[in-house]
Amino acid sequence: MKKISVIVPVYNENATIEIVLERLLNVKFKDVETEIILVDDGSSDGTQDKIKGFLTKCGPAGIKVFFFEQNRGKGAAFRKGIELAEGDIIMIQDADLEYNPKDIPALVAPILSGDADVVYGSRFLSGPHRVLYFWHYVGNTLLTLFSNMCTNLNLTDMETGYKAFKSDLLRKLKLKQDRFGIEPELTAQVAKSGAVIFEVPISYYGRTYEEGKKITWRDGLAAIWHIIYHNFFE
Repeated sequence: MKKISVIVPVYNENATIEIVLERLLNVKFKDVETEIILVDDGSSDGTQDKIKGFLTKCGPAGIKVFFFEQNRGKGAAFRKGIELAEGDIIMIQDADLEYNPKDIPALVAPILSGDADVVYGSRFLSGPHRVLYFWHYVGNTLLTLFSNMCTNLNLTDMETGYKAFKSDLLRKLKLKQDRFGIEPELTAQVAKSGAVIFEVPISYYGRTYEEGKKITWRDGLAAIWHIIYHNFFE
C-alpha cells in the first residue's frame, strides 16, 4: 500500500495549528496511508502547547512530532521532516492555512498514477484565491520567470508552498538551505535531476502581515541569489 508523508513545518502558528491538523486528519484516500510529520521550529507563542494538547485529545496515531529548541528556518524543518518520513510520496504543508489540505488529493494524483515524479501546486492556474498584495504577485511572477530562464522549465509558480515528491527522488537531492531559500534550491535541483514535473491548480488563502504572514521583500531579493547560486555554482 502506498503511503504519503505530509511534512508540516510550524513556527508561531498558535491560532491555526489545531485547524490545520483537523483538516489534515480529514483527508482520506482509498488504499493509501497517510502520516503527518510536525516539525516545530522553535515556536515561542504557545504553539508547542497547542500541539501537545491536540495529541492528548485526539491521540498520536498517524502523527509524528519533532521540536527544535531554536528557530532554524523552513528549510531546516523540511529536511528534518524528510529524515522522519516513511512515505513513498513526501509533500509539504504550511501550518498557516494559506494552503487548504482539501487540495492534497489533486496534488499527489499525478504521482500516484505514475505520470509525475514531482508536482507543484500553482496558485496562478485557477482555483479560488484571496485578493491581496499586487507587488507580491509581481514579485512571485518575476522570480518564477527568472527561475524558468535558469532551469528551462515553464512553471507558473516556483515559490509555491505546495510541492509533492517521490520520496526516493527527494532523498537524492542535496538540500542545504535552512530558510526560504529552500524553494529555489528545490526547483534547481529537481530540474537538474531530469524529473518529470507536473503542475496542478490549487486554492490559496493568503494572509496579511497583521495576520501573521512572514515572508518579506528581503526574502524575494535573497531568492534571486539562491536561483543564481543553485543553478550555476552548486
